[in-house]
Amino acid sequence: MSNVKSWLRTLIDLLEVFFNSSQKSKRGRTWHQHVVPYEEGWAIRREGNQRITSKHRKQSTAIRKAKSLAKKYKADVIIHRESGGIRDRISYDD
Repeated sequence: MSNVKSWLRTLIDLLEVFFNSSQKSKRGRTWHQHVVPYEEGWAIRREGNQRITSKHRKQSTAIRKAKSLAKKYKADVIIHRESGGIRDRISYDD
């Protein structure tokens, strides 16, 4: 009987792990747009991405483009300083 209980306990544990991991994955990746210094100008990078979305000579142009993307996906714009620190955050999550 104890063998059946341990097997049942193992099955319950596996189901809990599966259920908990599926709940976390629903959140998925965000669409937050980061305006970051890049080479001789500025770039937009989606949060979690290594790849650059777009490159711009001026920070103001990059911010404008990032705002339009953030509005489309109801996300945030995170504006970085030249040193890399965060300068400002604008939310469009309604």
